[in-house]
Amino acid sequence: MKQPRHQSTTYGFSQTSRLLQVRIRTASEARGFAVTRLLTHWDEIVGQATAQIARPVNVSYGREGMGATLTILTTGSQAPMLEMQKEQIREKVNACYGYRAISRVRITQTAPTGFAEGQAVFGNAPPKMELRPDPKIADAAAAATCNVKNADLRLALEALANNVLRKQSS
Repeated sequence: MKQPRHQSTTYGFSQTSRLLQVRIRTASEARGFAVTRLLTHWDEIVGQATAQIARPVNVSYGREGMGATLTILTTGSQAPMLEMQKEQIREKVNACYGYRAISRVRITQTAPTGFAEGQAVFGNAPPKMELRPDPKIADAAAAATCNVKNADLRLALEALANNVLRKQSS
């Protein structure tokens, strides 16, 4: 009895991840990233707060073979904060590799290959939530400032009263 022929449901299309996997691996290995998980899951490895201010740039291996150096790109104002976290970052990255692959973490404010790559945006600030004023608070703020004659001053004081009353109620 003849086996029925298997028909593909993809009609010749492949997943994007399969198509790009070789190119991503080649590009990341050129930068020293043998494990691409460090690049693709950076925020999970080091934490969201660190990922918003820094990105891994390069992993370089010394001549002695005694561990690698991870180069992290950050902005000038965030460099001192990362300097204090170097040991924790190294431990988290080594946990990703599964062994003590990284022996040193280096913080840079420009990319080692050129200034154009150093112009990176790390993370987006969380969107600000528009708070609708509570009608009771808005009425209380308006009542507190109703005797002020100057319209600009009254609006500024009303906004201040709204903020103060909202914080007191929460």
